[in-house]
Amino acid sequence: MASKRKFNGETSQALVPVKKQKQHQVALLNHEGVIQEGEIFTARFHPSGETLASAGFDRLIYLWNVYGECENFAVLKGHTGAVMELHFSLDGSTMFTASTDKTLGIWDFETGTRIKKLKGHTSFVNSCFPSRRGPQFIVSGADDCTVKVTAASFNDTSDQVISGGIDNEIKVWDLRKNDVLYKMSGHTDTVAGLRLSPDGSFILSNAMDNTVRMWDIRPFAPLERCLKVFTGAQHNFEKNLIKCSWSPDGLMISSGSADRFVYVWDTNSRRILYKLPGHNGSVNDVDFHPNELILMSCGSDKKIYLGELQA
Repeated sequence: MASKRKFNGETSQALVPVKKQKQHQVALLNHEGVIQEGEIFTARFHPSGETLASAGFDRLIYLWNVYGECENFAVLKGHTGAVMELHFSLDGSTMFTASTDKTLGIWDFETGTRIKKLKGHTSFVNSCFPSRRGPQFIVSGADDCTVKVTAASFNDTSDQVISGGIDNEIKVWDLRKNDVLYKMSGHTDTVAGLRLSPDGSFILSNAMDNTVRMWDIRPFAPLERCLKVFTGAQHNFEKNLIKCSWSPDGLMISSGSADRFVYVWDTNSRRILYKLPGHNGSVNDVDFHPNELILMSCGSDKKIYLGELQA
């Protein structure tokens, strides 16, 4: 049994895996408890694993302790629109946010201050992703082009950008030529989220056709780059930009779902390992802890769950 994690003097067993003999305790981080209004669209663990950040419809960024009572220790203000996605730099010193106020925010994590406000988009910014290597760049996707971009990511070496949008395609762009290098087709509805694998070899996509797909983005890969299709997670009329995630070792993937469950698959077999209840609204984002078997989920019910998985 996983150890119990306390919150507000209580415990919860909301997250239950597919096999009933495995029970997992969770911590609950409730935005309502700190007077947040609106859905939570995005949340990420800090690279240290000690804290996490969450944000959503109410334009604020909340910082939480992961251990102990999971206290909310800071609320950051600056955006005038909903925060759609956030990420940390690899060293954890900087946080990046994308917002419907048409801007990107760059934040100093130690001081909690916004150090840059990046303007340029003329419509909602749906997605952002920082470079993993070399100079610090950030890529963003927005509604202001001919085809709305709903998800964006760098590749591992930051010389290519991967984007997904309402045209159902995933495009890989060569930054040296500022042109599309190749396209990956297979989804039949809007691509809602993209996530680069830990080793940089694959990209995970979640789309409104109710599939999560794993694509090979290595150089000289076969023309058919879609390696695996994972089913179970759902989208609905709300059309939220539901995101997906990899475990640090790449052996598991996870996705939120409009049916209020959190899905976890075995990457190799595509088998559903966990179908985790607990949320009372669409689960919009998921993230694996960098050091432990803990899965975070956040949703339209204004709640964040930290669930302890078993090896």
